[in-house]
Amino acid sequence: MNVDELSSLIETELSGLAWSMQPQDLIKFGQDWTRFHEPNASVVFFPNDIDEVQKIVLVANKHKQVVIPSGGRTGYSAGAVATLGEWIISMVRLNQISDFNLVDQTLRVGAGVITEQLQNFAEEQGLFYPVDFASSGSSHIAGNIATNAGGIRVLRYGLTRDYVLGLTVVTGAGEILKLNKGLVKNASGLDFRHLFVGSEGILGIVVEAEIKLIRTPPNQAVMLLALSSLEAVMSIFALARKSLILSSFEFFSDRSLNRVMQHREFDNPFEGIHPFYVLLEFDEDEAAAMQVFESGMESEWVTDGIIAQSIDQAQQLWQYREGISESIAHFTPYKNDISVKISRVPDFMQQLEDVLASEYPDFETIWFGHIGDGNLHLNILKPEKMDTDEFKKQCEAVNVHVYGLIAEFEGSISAEHGVGLIKKPFLPYSKSAAEIKLMQAVKQVFDPNGVLNKGKVVE
Repeated sequence: MNVDELSSLIETELSGLAWSMQPQDLIKFGQDWTRFHEPNASVVFFPNDIDEVQKIVLVANKHKQVVIPSGGRTGYSAGAVATLGEWIISMVRLNQISDFNLVDQTLRVGAGVITEQLQNFAEEQGLFYPVDFASSGSSHIAGNIATNAGGIRVLRYGLTRDYVLGLTVVTGAGEILKLNKGLVKNASGLDFRHLFVGSEGILGIVVEAEIKLIRTPPNQAVMLLALSSLEAVMSIFALARKSLILSSFEFFSDRSLNRVMQHREFDNPFEGIHPFYVLLEFDEDEAAAMQVFESGMESEWVTDGIIAQSIDQAQQLWQYREGISESIAHFTPYKNDISVKISRVPDFMQQLEDVLASEYPDFETIWFGHIGDGNLHLNILKPEKMDTDEFKKQCEAVNVHVYGLIAEFEGSISAEHGVGLIKKPFLPYSKSAAEIKLMQAVKQVFDPNGVLNKGKVVE
């Protein structure tokens, strides 16, 4: 369908809708934070309500046109990338928070509500929305739901799934489904709400959600520890989990710290560079925190440490961890977002270190992750003079070894970023052939004409 034909179709069948074919909009809304695919969208729609989303999907079915839901586009799996002339449905205008209920401690959010917007609203009500990550200032709640986003507090509070009490979705066939309707208990058959959480937009488009809030936690303390070795990371985790009420336990390497310091012009928080670091957030307990620090020093796991003495200092310490992705973005990093059982993290990391030393001798690798929930982020930085396609090709060749090890440890090739286009060829390392076949069958039920996010996750 050429531009004139598409414009005519919109005028006759989608009149009244806001849309754009401006090149800058097609590029902006046609890609996410990955940079391995050239965006090539045909049009971007900006629906104002659920009915307009449904109308677009119904017309897309009529003309066998693929559509892609678009949120904050902060993903790293190319799950929201348009490469084949797809129609983009942007959720930016579905950004209202409504129906706050103090008794139920719930509210209703549109798909385009930004995560930080939800967090701030909860705080204004004296409550708390705990799902948090570096992209909270730009990611959309529907995108979080579509990937079952986790972030820095999964250790204590769980994932996005744990806070979704109800969903309104437009299926691939154009049906509007209202799922679970905010109920805490509902044993009336299959709960399709959980099927759509983490489905990456291949079954339907999340247009609205009922979200559960929780009470505000006690004051949180933050401690940054420098560690002597990789083995020390899990030793400190075991000690801290026993002694403290942890909300977060974040890990990063010396290379990660160096990149953040260079990018943001931060001072080194310690004297000298140490091999590894962990950042802990926990319910304030100075005596217990000092005990963890002193025991770690005595065991020679800890080589230095800082306990934040103010909110400002705590926020500064967090920047050394949360600034990592931003600091390496211009290197077009190839990201491995992987997970194994918490108890198997030490052995897995050691074996993976051996793989990296063997297979990536000429590439800089940046480690960080949510060690407390078994989720590791391995970032391979593209050499400045290397062609992007060649870099991606080399990384995918090494994935055979990396994901082979993940399969051996019965882990996941994608802990929180989703499968999208990037991880799709490697899905069999995490899912059996029978599981993939059933996923394809479920997609066929909700999206019989294959118009939603075609080519992502499964065919």
